Amino acid sequence: MKKWRVLSIFLILIIALAACSKKDTPEDRLASYTKLWKDAEFTKMYEGYLSDASKDVFGPDEYIDRTTKLYKDLAITDVQIKFKNPDEDKKYKKEDQPEFPVQIKMETVAGPIEFEKKVMMTYGKSGEEENWFVEWDPSFNLPNLTMNDKVGVSKLPSKRGEILDRNGSPLAINGKGYEAGIVPEKFNEEKDAERLAKILNTTPDYIKKQLNQSWVKPDQFVPIKKVASTQNAIVEKMIEVPGVTYTQVEMREYPYGESLSHLVGYIGRINADELEKVKDKGYKETDLIGKRGLEQLLDEQLRGEDGARIYIEKTNENAEKITIAEKTAVDGKSLSLTIDADLQQKTFKAMDGEAGTATAIDPKTGEVLVLTSSPAFDPNEFVIGVSASHYDKLSKDPLQPLLNRFAATYAPGSAIKPITAAIGLEAGTIKPEKGYTIEGKRWKKDESWGNFGVTRVYTPPNPINLKKAIVHSDNIYFAMEAIEMGKKTLIEGFKKFGFEKDIPFSYPLRASQISNDVTIGTEAQLVDTSYGQGQMLMNIVHLASSYSPLLTNGKMVKPVLFADETKSEIWKEGLISPENAAILRADLREVVTKGSGKDADIPSVKISGKTGTAELKSGQDKRGKENGFFVGYQTDETAYIMAMMIESIEDNGGSGYVVKKVAEVMAE
Repeated sequence: MKKWRVLSIFLILIIALAACSKKDTPEDRLASYTKLWKDAEFTKMYEGYLSDASKDVFGPDEYIDRTTKLYKDLAITDVQIKFKNPDEDKKYKKEDQPEFPVQIKMETVAGPIEFEKKVMMTYGKSGEEENWFVEWDPSFNLPNLTMNDKVGVSKLPSKRGEILDRNGSPLAINGKGYEAGIVPEKFNEEKDAERLAKILNTTPDYIKKQLNQSWVKPDQFVPIKKVASTQNAIVEKMIEVPGVTYTQVEMREYPYGESLSHLVGYIGRINADELEKVKDKGYKETDLIGKRGLEQLLDEQLRGEDGARIYIEKTNENAEKITIAEKTAVDGKSLSLTIDADLQQKTFKAMDGEAGTATAIDPKTGEVLVLTSSPAFDPNEFVIGVSASHYDKLSKDPLQPLLNRFAATYAPGSAIKPITAAIGLEAGTIKPEKGYTIEGKRWKKDESWGNFGVTRVYTPPNPINLKKAIVHSDNIYFAMEAIEMGKKTLIEGFKKFGFEKDIPFSYPLRASQISNDVTIGTEAQLVDTSYGQGQMLMNIVHLASSYSPLLTNGKMVKPVLFADETKSEIWKEGLISPENAAILRADLREVVTKGSGKDADIPSVKISGKTGTAELKSGQDKRGKENGFFVGYQTDETAYIMAMMIESIEDNGGSGYVVKKVAEVMAE
């Protein structure tokens, strides 16, 4: 029994020793090598799998360091290596040098690279190990690459999509600018550095730093700062300084400058925070990115996709460049807006730097022709990099030129009264011919109101009916009618006109609100809401759109910003009957001919509209700042409805100040 046990153990040991002594085949070794290759384990590949002959020619610097750098520079990923094993188990002798066709495929910055390489295996000894090893050369990395060849990557830049207005006028284009610079041998650094720094809005230290770079030569142009093509005054001043000149460079341009700055925005160099958010979308630290407005909102659509070319520069006498892979650039998509740039510029100019906002909308199609915020900033300055001091100045300006007012909401004041009247007419609570006898400029329903009361500016002759109330903007009349309507009717009516819902517009706008919580708690809040005070807030685009049912027999179309959007798409309908709309249109004409909008009664064009003044009270019953509104349109052939708001008009004649500005825009 013991003999058999000893014999069994002996046989097991023989089998184990035989297994341990079994050598890897060339196929086994190549399979292990390719697995490491896929994982970019270059050190392990070099140390454990390269033949001594290959290591003698190609040291760690050539194999490990160069290959690692190549993979990084070319952004090589998803490496796939395939080779076909012989059909039958083949026996190899130590002196054999079998070759295996290997298919190599990889993704790079310039697209896929695919090639075939024959890999030779040799048997040898490396250190204490005898095994099959790979005979390697640089053509394993790229086809036909040799040790002395140079690998290059060239960027094929894409063009950013341009933004155009409805008539093809350029709003944001790939134009030209200037690179201001110095020829050192002609420039007196001590005498003129400070002078030039003031002109270019930089510092003398920065100029000196640029001039003292290691590569600078006396007769060589040294770039200092980019200057927009619109900044001709700067160019003229700087070239008066001896040694200062410029070259023309490609640059994003905004031909309409401040008038469209909040809508179009600008681009600039991506910062670290921005890159962190979008790095998975292919952005790099050298990229430009939209910073504001449509440039930011539609950056991915506008930016395009750069291409790249990978090439090998051969070491022969002709220094031939062989393209290995190439990905063509894809230009960004250009956009056409419904904006009329000339009308926008005219509107912005009429606002004359006052704090406010304006829009103009075609009531039939919904096309937004004007969308501006005032005051503004020059996007051409921002695209070249605005200085910290200038940005600080803009930030601290009390008129807030960086604030986009057309995206915000404001109490509309009496500009909402035609909408309140439309709600009452449709509900049947307002009878156009019914008149109230109202004495004095202040009224309250009863003593339950306490100190609260309703005041009016004008005291037209009694009785006060709808026409007189609109023409003379009588708060007391609308307070009485609001009580007649009741909270439910008024809230439901405003909701039908689009309050408390997102405005269906391609540019994000704040929704208009009836109140902070969509309720009206007291009669005081009810009457305040009826004439656009209380907690009511309204966006300027929505305000202009809400007048369109008076001109389209009850329909409000969706406002549109892009030329390729569907026009005349119904947003709300059945808001007012043709008969009631006609009543309000007649009243709005008399606002201009006989009432608060007389400053729009000009000979060149007939205008209808409604004024509004919203009081921003600083304390109970204390008069504070006032925002002025006017919503107007051409009476006979209405091309657009314009709504304009100017802040702090209390010392400028009230809402009539705004009426004059709208009339200036509409004047032929």
